[in-house]
Amino acid sequence: MFCTRVIARKLYVNVSRLKVRHKPFCTDAATRVSGSNCGQPSPEHKETHDLSNNIQHYDIAIVGGGMVGMALACSLASMPLTKHLNVAIIDSNPALGSRPYFNKEDPPDPRVSTVTPATISFFKDVGAWQYVEQHRHAYFDKMQVWDYTGLGYTRYNAQDINKEVLGCVVENKVLHGSLLSCIENTDFQKTIYPSKLSSMTLPPSPSSLGMDSTSSRPPLSSQRHLAKLELSDGNSLYTKLVVGADGGKSCVRELAGFKTTGWNYSQNAIICTVEHTVENGCAWQRFLPAGPIALLPMGDNFSNIVWTMNPKESTNRKLMNEDEFVKDVNNALDYGYGPHPTSSLFGSGEMFSWPRAGVTLSANDCFEVPPKVVKLASERMVFPLSLRHASDYVSKHVVLIGDAAHTVHPLAGQGVNMGFGDAFALSRVIAEGIAVGSDIGEVTVLKKYEAERKPANIMMMGILDGFQKAYSVDFGPLNILRAAALHGAHFISPLKRSIISYASGEQKLPLFT
Repeated sequence: MFCTRVIARKLYVNVSRLKVRHKPFCTDAATRVSGSNCGQPSPEHKETHDLSNNIQHYDIAIVGGGMVGMALACSLASMPLTKHLNVAIIDSNPALGSRPYFNKEDPPDPRVSTVTPATISFFKDVGAWQYVEQHRHAYFDKMQVWDYTGLGYTRYNAQDINKEVLGCVVENKVLHGSLLSCIENTDFQKTIYPSKLSSMTLPPSPSSLGMDSTSSRPPLSSQRHLAKLELSDGNSLYTKLVVGADGGKSCVRELAGFKTTGWNYSQNAIICTVEHTVENGCAWQRFLPAGPIALLPMGDNFSNIVWTMNPKESTNRKLMNEDEFVKDVNNALDYGYGPHPTSSLFGSGEMFSWPRAGVTLSANDCFEVPPKVVKLASERMVFPLSLRHASDYVSKHVVLIGDAAHTVHPLAGQGVNMGFGDAFALSRVIAEGIAVGSDIGEVTVLKKYEAERKPANIMMMGILDGFQKAYSVDFGPLNILRAAALHGAHFISPLKRSIISYASGEQKLPLFT
């Protein structure tokens, strides 16, 4: 009983200590890094924080208030050990300063995300999913994947893994607005800076200060143990931990000196909203010679198109008239480039007959043609595709999450789910560090986050990159191998269940279980 009281008392002290504002004092011991293209002055912002004479101190500064950055803030606000933290959110997006408003009469925005059951569970845990459900969203419980050769296809059903849904398609602005609404309805201590990061001064290592790493730690209020951020509007702040949630061209990653590896795919993606005469309840993806096309349900007879192709084709299809574009989309999702796969696969031939021996196809397993597109319902947007991965996710006082740490091909819609997984894992690691009295900016604490997320992200990136490369070559023997893979995924139940579970966010390798 005595030990329990002592532990409880220490835990209370550790949490309470984080709520105290630190008094600034000067030091010349730090090393300053700055970036010429990370943030430019933004005098147009009306509401700023004049801190020239009183630099504010924070426990965490989240650079990037997009979906992943706000997901981290919501997760911190939802946990007992972290809801008392004082957090700064730095982002020039004016949407952060106003309450979200959505007109239900407007067609869906083409920028959407396909969130997995694991991400839905995360949103429910932090209290944000209730706001998503107040706006347009589309659950789906079926998915069909096939290629242009007509040699193979596979269909996935949520019932295969005893789930109600495989995922949900939501507009990015709805996800972001739901996270904003969630955090606004808490008493979480946050300050939003409508600005950009210009420079970052990181504290030196103990050795550079002439300190023995085993000596007693100086008071945490010392500025020598805080990172200093200078913003494009002239404001400055100190923080224990800088979180880079600022996307694929991360300024935090650049200023902190994180190295990356990766490549451009020489492919662009066209995204847009289209309309049907009937409601679409299935996610469709067909692999074409130049890249995959996906048709994702959005509710109210709308669907989202994500179509990968070479840059020249993307330019032509962005500029062509609406009727021609709709015709091209329907062609790509139907008989264009090759025949439909047959439900018996290769007709009466015996090729690949071993996996389906004794298997009777149900109506849910038969190949179906996607619903026809009758109208373009939004502008067509084009963006280049690449793969990029940070060699490290953490250093002292700095951590990367989301696209700042990794960018992937959109063919399976996994990018944002990986980012949400980062946010949830980091918030949990921070809470665990607080529970044992650790400095949340210490590398030893942050490495636990990297150890959890880096292998999972590398595995997903490898699978997506493998798919991209496998379907970039039109070669007879390789076409047969791809068909065999689709055939196996369709008829070998243990493999199918494992693939669905992995794609749903359960961190299991897509192997036999």
